[in-house]
Amino acid sequence: MEEQGTSVGNNMQGRLRVTKEAEEHHYDVSKYERPSVTIDVVMMSLRQRDLQVLLIKRRSWPFEGMWAIPGGFVNIDESLEDAAKRELQEETGVQDVYLEQLYTFGDPGRDPRTRVITVVYFALLDSERLQVSAASDAADVGWFSVYDLPPLAFDHEKILQYTLGRLRGKLDYTTIAFNLLPERFTLRELQRVYEIILHKKMDKRNFRKKILSTGILEDTGAKKMEGTHRPARLYRFNPAAESQL
Repeated sequence: MEEQGTSVGNNMQGRLRVTKEAEEHHYDVSKYERPSVTIDVVMMSLRQRDLQVLLIKRRSWPFEGMWAIPGGFVNIDESLEDAAKRELQEETGVQDVYLEQLYTFGDPGRDPRTRVITVVYFALLDSERLQVSAASDAADVGWFSVYDLPPLAFDHEKILQYTLGRLRGKLDYTTIAFNLLPERFTLRELQRVYEIILHKKMDKRNFRKKILSTGILEDTGAKKMEGTHRPARLYRFNPAAESQL
């Protein structure tokens, strides 16, 4: 709490200093309209062999009772990342999650309240590690398939379609898929993650050839039974080879 108070105090001092300098240079901030800024946090996970997104049911106008991406307005004295973490905790009870800034949406008519620009944050994670519940700013919270969404508030359907496209693109040059796997996994489990995200079947031989050629996997020497098949090798992510993707 002391660290947070210090941060707020420093922000206030910084604003006062900037305001004073603006006055000295005859800068009139009232000449320009000031849009509001919000953050939206897209959290996706693999659940029941499906790619799902965490949504909240809005408690108040506009779009009262409709499902939406967790988010809210940025306070004048907080960073975008701090706002994202605060809103996520206030609406879903989720905290201590690594968030990546994804994109900014600024269509002038996207919010009926006022001119609102939103900065979207994104997390791909194991939902089993989360304790999700509707907090004070939401009427309900739940997981939904990205391929079967309910009607969404604001432009959140557009935001989720963009996020899904970016996620699919990242499969080719990042290790983002490993966020959805246990520490040790089979090639079959890894291929299933790719197929769920891409929403299509992949050729087993070509997939294994491609992924093994990158050197991104490390054979643990252990094996795991998968149904009636012979034991499958267990691999783990090799951080030293991350640049190979």
